[in-house]
Amino acid sequence: MRILVVDDEAKMAQFLKRGLQEVGYSVDIAEGGLSTEALASENDYDLIILDLMLPDQNGIDTARHLRRDGFEGPILMVTALSTTKDKVHGLDAGADDYLTKPYSFDELLARVRALLRRKPGAHTSSTGSSLRYADLELDLISRKAKRQSKEISLTAKEFSLLEYLMRNAERPLGRVNIAEHVWDIHFDSESNVIDVYINLLRKKIDAPFNKKLIQTLVGVGYVLKESP
Repeated sequence: MRILVVDDEAKMAQFLKRGLQEVGYSVDIAEGGLSTEALASENDYDLIILDLMLPDQNGIDTARHLRRDGFEGPILMVTALSTTKDKVHGLDAGADDYLTKPYSFDELLARVRALLRRKPGAHTSSTGSSLRYADLELDLISRKAKRQSKEISLTAKEFSLLEYLMRNAERPLGRVNIAEHVWDIHFDSESNVIDVYINLLRKKIDAPFNKKLIQTLVGVGYVLKESP
């Protein structure tokens, strides 16, 4: 899943980026409200982590502008202001959750997981901390897959790729879509790394089982769908 981190403190932004990337998320960084709006208009983000105090405009106005311009994904607002009034203002502006500084990275990660699992795809069922499609289950906490009761260990990037496929089950996904959500803004779209990771996933998810789930769509990309 692709996340935009908005924070004008470079060290904090890089810390969050590294931490989120280590667990498989694709992460871009914006330092201000205006650059956030520009990036959100150009890219499809699954979640935005938005600091309240920004150099050009505050996070309240930025969240309001994002909603006005059609951003429908979750917004996690982060701030040192902790009064009920501050939280109400943030939520009224369009934020979905509110995290008060100081916080632990584990708490932020738990909030991110909770916000992202609210909207699974139409063909995917969600049971709190997991996603399920056909006989494949993905545990969002342990970051492991299970099929027909067999546990499957995945690397961080394999997990991220499978999560994106499952959240969009039965929806054809082009390589550009996959690159934008599973890798990041600097990804080389001419690289064959997506095909390499699809093959790695197939060896773990499909090869040991009779029914194949990861289908190739010639000229388009891939789709997670039960084979006939």
